[in-house]
Amino acid sequence: MEPVEINLGLYYLRALRADEHIDDRPAVLEGFADPDTRRWVPGYQIDDLADAGAYIARRTREWARDVRYSWAVADPFTGELLGEVGLKELDLTAGTAEAACWTHPAGRGRGMASRALAAALRFGFGAVGLKCVVYRHFSSNLASARVAEKCGFLVTDQVEQAELGDGTEERVVVRLLTRD
Repeated sequence: MEPVEINLGLYYLRALRADEHIDDRPAVLEGFADPDTRRWVPGYQIDDLADAGAYIARRTREWARDVRYSWAVADPFTGELLGEVGLKELDLTAGTAEAACWTHPAGRGRGMASRALAAALRFGFGAVGLKCVVYRHFSSNLASARVAEKCGFLVTDQVEQAELGDGTEERVVVRLLTRD
């Protein structure tokens, strides 16, 4: 599938870009250099513009292969990247996915992540036909818990452990949202 753009008024969801018109690489680099992002979104090592470009290229390939639909959350007037939301681990046959999001430090504290993720979920349930989306977050990540609650995810009994970006392990809360 080709990337789909979604206008939320206050925010604009679009594909991550690194071209002559919009270059998200500096903001991706800044976002993943942030200690909170490194803590809560482990597994990505983005240390320079080349790494950020590879990250953006990966997201483009994932859209094309229907394995992850990912949106840059941008300011509608400046195009400034404020974060990213997405539906990963897509299984279009089973109708399942996992929600994902991170927020650039410049985009925090505005309710942006929950609004953007809610739009991505509407797309997933409506346009793609998803039946169930999972949301995982570390138990001490209160901001992520608020995003999940605002989007309607319910806590399950499932218990997982995962490693934070600082190498420590913590309980992961697993939440579920199903199509009405």
